[in-house]
Amino acid sequence: MTEARTIMTEYRADQVVWTTRVMDAFGEIVELQDETGKVSYYSVEKEFDVAGNSYAVLRNDEGRDEDEPELLKIVVLPDGGLELVTIDDDEEWENVAELYDELTFPE
Repeated sequence: MTEARTIMTEYRADQVVWTTRVMDAFGEIVELQDETGKVSYYSVEKEFDVAGNSYAVLRNDEGRDEDEPELLKIVVLPDGGLELVTIDDDEEWENVAELYDELTFPE
């Protein structure tokens, strides 16, 4: 018999440090370009550091309020600039999404 395993998030709400790194660098609205070259504009909703990583929560300005926000990782470049990148690791994305839900909709 195999035992069911619950995946626990390694990120906890009490570990979050709120930041303004992206807003300080780019302002309240950021312009992102996808792999096809299409440009979209996003409002910076929240930014935070947790477990040694930085994340930004962006909301598409062209979408509707009920659209899910975009969760992106903030990478500091060698020259000190910032880059917003897609979170490719499924487990990391799930952890960040669950943490953001917990921060946004506390029980």
